[in-house]
Amino acid sequence: MSSPEQSLTEPQQREISRLAVGAGQKLLQHGAESTLVMEVTRRLGLALGVDSVEVSLSASSMVITTLHQGRCITTTRRCQDRGINMQVVTDIQRICIMAERGLLDLESVHDRLEEVQPMRYNRFLVIVMIGLSCASFSRLAGGDWPVFALTFVASAVGMFVRQEIAHAHFNPLVNFGVSAFVTTLIAGFGQVYHIGETPFLAMASSVLMFVPGFPLINAVSDMVKGYANMGIARWTMATLLTLSTSLGIVVAMNVLGVWGWL
Repeated sequence: MSSPEQSLTEPQQREISRLAVGAGQKLLQHGAESTLVMEVTRRLGLALGVDSVEVSLSASSMVITTLHQGRCITTTRRCQDRGINMQVVTDIQRICIMAERGLLDLESVHDRLEEVQPMRYNRFLVIVMIGLSCASFSRLAGGDWPVFALTFVASAVGMFVRQEIAHAHFNPLVNFGVSAFVTTLIAGFGQVYHIGETPFLAMASSVLMFVPGFPLINAVSDMVKGYANMGIARWTMATLLTLSTSLGIVVAMNVLGVWGWL
C-alpha cells in the first residue's frame, strides 16, 4: 500500500479517487448520515496515500477532490437512493479501518468494495415480522385478539404491496400512498363489520410501518452536525413520504365511509 511519504503516479491517484468516491456513494445510497459519509471517504483516501480529500455532498450526488503533491483530481458521482441497509455501511467502515491499519492495499480495497452487496432478508419473513410488529402495537394499545389478527393481516398485505411496487421501481411517494391506501382499506373493514371491541386501533396500528423514522433521524442529525442542506433535503423527503401516506389513509377512509381513530 502507498504511504503518505511515497509519491503516487497520476493513474494511482485517479484510482484512489474512484475508490474513495465509490465508498462514499454506497454509504450515501444506503442511508448513512452525512458526517459518516464524509469521514469514511476522507479517511479511505488518506489511508491509500493521497495528501488531502475534500468532499461535497448534496441530496442526490457527491463530489470529491483528492490532492497529492500539488496535483488535484476531482470526480463526481450520482447517488440514487438504494434503500436503508446498515450492513453495507458496516462493511465499508470495516474496509476503511483495515486500509488504515495497512492490512489492505489499493487492489485489495478495490476488490473488497466490489464484493460489498446489500444483504436482503427473505421477503416473506419481512412480511410476517412487519405484521407481527404492527399487531403487537395494537395489542399494547389495548386491542383484543380479533383486532390483533386484523392488524396483522392489514399490515402484512400492505407490506406485500409495498414490496411489489418497490420491485417495479415506482416513485417512493406513489409506493407509500398506494400501500397506505390498501393497508387502511383492509383495516377499515374492522370498523365496517365491528371486528373486535376497538377496531379503530387496527387502523391506527397497521400504518405505523410507514413512519419514515430513519430519514427523520438522519435529517435532524445532519442539521445538528452542520450539514444543513443535507438535513433539509432529507427532512423534505421524509415530510413528503408522510404526506403521501396520509393521503392514502384519508382516501381509504373516504371510500369506506369510516374515520376510525381520527
